[in-house]
Amino acid sequence: MTDVFTKEKRSEVMSRIRSRGNLRTELRLMEIMRGAGITGWRRGQPVHGHPHFVFRRERVAVFVDGCFWHGCPKCYRRPKSNRKFWDAKAARNRARDAEVTRTLRRAGWTVVRIWEHALRHPGRIAWRLGRALGSRV
Repeated sequence: MTDVFTKEKRSEVMSRIRSRGNLRTELRLMEIMRGAGITGWRRGQPVHGHPHFVFRRERVAVFVDGCFWHGCPKCYRRPKSNRKFWDAKAARNRARDAEVTRTLRRAGWTVVRIWEHALRHPGRIAWRLGRALGSRV
């Protein structure tokens, strides 16, 4: 099916769409944390970089990075069309992630980044989070 918009108009329309996070991965991480007895996290907190989960008292910021959008070295599959665009997009996202991590760490935060594919291993994730939280789990 052909697009009803010109290439320029489609680009404008798509540029106005804003992400609201990946609910499926966030819900999976919530299941893992609840199953491991990890409590005290909050979502949607006004912290630099918009972490998916924040433990304010412990100053721990948790991000769940999607394998496609953040260019996971293990899972990322380049789309066949418009490769230059997608390669640049993934590179920009990784650079932004690194900057956010640096900024938070300089401000005294512990940053935990979890790849989407790692959600298949809840024990490992619970262990990492417990370590970041000072093993209070």
